[in-house]
Amino acid sequence: MIQRRSVLASMAGAALAAAATRRAWSQPAPGTDEPVVRTRQGDLRGATGDGVHVFKGIPFAAAPVGANHLRPPQPPEPWSGVREATAFGPKPPQQEMPPMVSEILPEIAGSGENCLTLNIWSGDLAARQPVMVWISGGLFEYHGTGASPWYDGSAFARDGVVCVTINYRVGAGGFLHLGDGVANVGLLDQIAALEWVRENIAAFGGDPDRVTIFGESAGALSVGTLLAMPRARGLFRRAIVESGGAHHVSSAETGLRIGRRLAELLGVPPTREAIAAVPVDRLLEAQGALRAELMARPDPAFWGEVALTNLPWQPVVDGDTIPERPIDLIRAGKGADVDLIVGSNREEWRLFMVADGSISQIPAEALMGTIGAFGLPVEPALAAYRRMHPEAGTGDLFAAVMTDWYWRIPALRLADAYAAAPRSGGTFMYELAWRSPRFGAAHSVEIPFVFDVLGPSTAPLLGGTPPHSLADAMHGAWVSFAATGDPGWPRYDLTRRATMRFDLAPEVVEDPLAAERALWEGVR
Repeated sequence: MIQRRSVLASMAGAALAAAATRRAWSQPAPGTDEPVVRTRQGDLRGATGDGVHVFKGIPFAAAPVGANHLRPPQPPEPWSGVREATAFGPKPPQQEMPPMVSEILPEIAGSGENCLTLNIWSGDLAARQPVMVWISGGLFEYHGTGASPWYDGSAFARDGVVCVTINYRVGAGGFLHLGDGVANVGLLDQIAALEWVRENIAAFGGDPDRVTIFGESAGALSVGTLLAMPRARGLFRRAIVESGGAHHVSSAETGLRIGRRLAELLGVPPTREAIAAVPVDRLLEAQGALRAELMARPDPAFWGEVALTNLPWQPVVDGDTIPERPIDLIRAGKGADVDLIVGSNREEWRLFMVADGSISQIPAEALMGTIGAFGLPVEPALAAYRRMHPEAGTGDLFAAVMTDWYWRIPALRLADAYAAAPRSGGTFMYELAWRSPRFGAAHSVEIPFVFDVLGPSTAPLLGGTPPHSLADAMHGAWVSFAATGDPGWPRYDLTRRATMRFDLAPEVVEDPLAAERALWEGVR
């Protein structure tokens, strides 16, 4: 495995050379330890601790209120004087997260309308370091924030990477589709943040030509979609997809039905102006009612793709911001110049079923019905899953099917699409196999290892003694990839399908999903 210190050593020469030519503005204020940095909008004062400079709550777009509500992000307003950047900005307006999620994933910012902000960690304001921009998950309906103890960028800054975490609008605020020429504004928020990074990150010691975007769950689905979006082209050099892919989008027709149903629940005409005039708390209440309808009766005739994804606010193929299904665009060669790491966790769906206790309550009929709903031949597929998981009960078999359909197969297809098309960028695949005491190798387990933030905030998910060696391995690989495009294991191709399996003893394995890949061929 690549060790973090060897990565730093290889970068030291370039960093020293860049430091000699950097502007004096990217330095602590005279007589203090508080750094002041000049951006295009104005000067920012951050804070320094343990050798890391931190800037929080930086607006990358105007507040999405008034005329900007439910519309694409607008440029941030400039300011005079020195703006304090020592507190996280609010997360976007949203419903309360489901208890099983909020009990595990800690947040450190309340919601508010002036939410389009980002946060930066840098170990050297006078260098030219690689940059990593984190996009958080949350079903495109919750979270959407860069403010969490799990997303502390200090370890990246310590190891020679400028880490940026961003906010973006979720729910109807970010993904309302009405067929009116406005769509996917939550993804446009992410693009606006990347544009801000391109224009300003050099002042924080970052190299705008070496930007890596990375995300998990809905954040990883965002990354997979950004790879195919014309407006995102040229804003990043590398991408990491953690438990995601490029499949989860709605058709314009599905998005329109959902948008009109939201208007019905609000009792207003299905126009952007009418819905924007509704108070935020009432809009969120209607979103909750819409989700309740989805969970009670996921009729495919109405919900379309959402009947299977349970993501009413997933991105919409509108023909403009997203011209076609992202996976199809990638197969056609989009994103060919971007290096890619893509992977998943072996037992993703266990997070949800263990958290709510349903893993011991799934009847055989539900397992068989789900297999059929996904388009697999029920009896042969059930027999195949029993062979692949001989010790699993009904609940764990259900979790395995859901894990494959939702994450592992889309990640595999994304890697295959990248490896099949002519590309200048490299493709790498991983699998997280380490099992936490309660949840196993479940959804989101990799995040604290990637950020190297093992501690009290991660104990509800990882238990009290997670292996620091795994954090060294994953975090070190992500740092190496951001710096050089090489995470330290062989490239993925359609012959070997080399995959880094992260466990107590990480190892490269070949084609670990061969049986699943064959089972889902032509289906997913």
